[in-house]
Amino acid sequence: MNTSDAEQPPAERPALRALLSYARPHRGILSVVLLLTLLGSAAGLAQPLVIQSVLTKLMTDSSLAEEIALLVGLLLLSIGLMWGQSWLSERTAERVVLHVRKGLIARLIRLRTAELDRTEPGGLTTRVTSDSTLVQHAATGGLIQLVDGSIHLLATIVLMGVVSLPLLGITSAVLVVVGVAMGVIMPRIRRVTTKAQESVGDIGASLDRSLGAARTVKANGGEAKETGRATAAAERAYRTGLLGARYQAMIAVLSGLIVQASFLAVIGFGGALVATGALDLAALIGFLLYLFNLGGPVLSLVSGTTALQQGLGALARIEEVRHMEIEDDVDTVPAALPAGPPPRITVRDVEFAYQGRTPTLNGASFTAEAGKITAIVGSSGAGKTTVFSLLQRFYEPDGGSIHLDSTDISTLTRADLRRRIAYVEQDSPMLAGTLRENLLYSAPGATDAEIADVLRRTLLDDFVAGLADGLDTEVGSRGLALSGGERQRLAIARALLRKPQVLLLDEVTAHLDGISEVALRRTVEQAAKDCTVLLIAHRLSTVAGADRLILFADGQVRDHGRHQELLERNDRYRELAETQLAAA
Repeated sequence: MNTSDAEQPPAERPALRALLSYARPHRGILSVVLLLTLLGSAAGLAQPLVIQSVLTKLMTDSSLAEEIALLVGLLLLSIGLMWGQSWLSERTAERVVLHVRKGLIARLIRLRTAELDRTEPGGLTTRVTSDSTLVQHAATGGLIQLVDGSIHLLATIVLMGVVSLPLLGITSAVLVVVGVAMGVIMPRIRRVTTKAQESVGDIGASLDRSLGAARTVKANGGEAKETGRATAAAERAYRTGLLGARYQAMIAVLSGLIVQASFLAVIGFGGALVATGALDLAALIGFLLYLFNLGGPVLSLVSGTTALQQGLGALARIEEVRHMEIEDDVDTVPAALPAGPPPRITVRDVEFAYQGRTPTLNGASFTAEAGKITAIVGSSGAGKTTVFSLLQRFYEPDGGSIHLDSTDISTLTRADLRRRIAYVEQDSPMLAGTLRENLLYSAPGATDAEIADVLRRTLLDDFVAGLADGLDTEVGSRGLALSGGERQRLAIARALLRKPQVLLLDEVTAHLDGISEVALRRTVEQAAKDCTVLLIAHRLSTVAGADRLILFADGQVRDHGRHQELLERNDRYRELAETQLAAA
């Protein structure tokens, strides 16, 4: 996907300017919506003048046919304009939110692994769901309401001045007092909205944590603990929402106060003017109609400002995602794999530390020969899995380099690099969907014959044949409908279908029985004829069959060689083999 400038705004932009950027692609249709809205407001503003004329003619017994026809026409026109404005506005709002969500989805899926390490997934997904909806309302309806409310209010005040300047003076005094009060409240709505959305994100993060490890939670009796964690987040959202509701209630009261206080003031002062003959009754009634009409533009201003403040609050969270680093080279078309033998992997003086932690790799160097099986062994935390992450550029090394033959992997796009590598994780997670969809995930062009061959090689053929729906069987969320061994074999089959140059295996026999383990080792040995295999081993049986072992300790390579060689000369390896590897 092309991440254009429109999808990646500059790091520093005024909030309102950022909001307008979402409305800008739709400015043509929004202009039409605004025009229809203003025409509707104009039709509404014309009605009190016509009614005033009707009242005047009633006092003189003149014909009312023209005025009645005009009133009916204005009513029908208002209805038609309202329908057109509403339909176009809602359609545009849906297009805006689609644009926002597509941009966010594209970025979230391409976020660098380091960014994902720092952020809860549940908090990120709320940006796409609830936050984007608030921006949608602000960028369309909110802006339209602000412009329409401002023009409508100004036109109403002008017409009220035409009817009676003294009564307008009384009304303006009330408007100023209430306007100052609203000016104090509105900025607080934005801050409360931001906190409320963060609280909603915390709820999603808590649920994602517990549902993502549901079996662990249940097995350890953690239901009450996780319920308490998520409930606490819900209560924080409730308290923040309650504060927002309080401000909304204050605004509603102030909005009603404008009309009611103005009405009382106009009735008192206007009645006195009528009694003295300084104002005729028809003019007072016309002014009162405009006064009641004042509620419309005031409500538009309040609603528009509220939507704008809420949208700006949500926009701050969306902009956080837009400022996170992404992998911007994963959508390039990978080059065809070079012909010839698989590459040699060379790791030279690599240093790496996860953010805020002590170094995981401290000058590690080793070579994995082409077309051979190289096993990395070492105690937990020695840096084995980190090597795999750096090989695929999930992270970038702080120092040193990694080469495929003579090519520094940092000079390759991630799309090119990852096309050459297939990675099988220890937990072998599956994506929700069918067995077929998971198998073909990175090799959509694989033929039925190739699928049948890889199922046979990974001992999945009998398993699939015994399923009522065969390859169309659903694997469940994260593949939990499958056993650990089935997931591992399926992950290996998926990797082999890619026909990679490099195969990374993170203890792929951990969940297999003895027979399956032997068969899978033979499959890996066969795969090594066409690709370079690098595996993390925790079992002595896996280690013994490798062409070469790399012994890691404290982020460094301490020794290398075959199993028997290291067993004879290296005390650290001997202890590891006699304890952890043998136990596994």
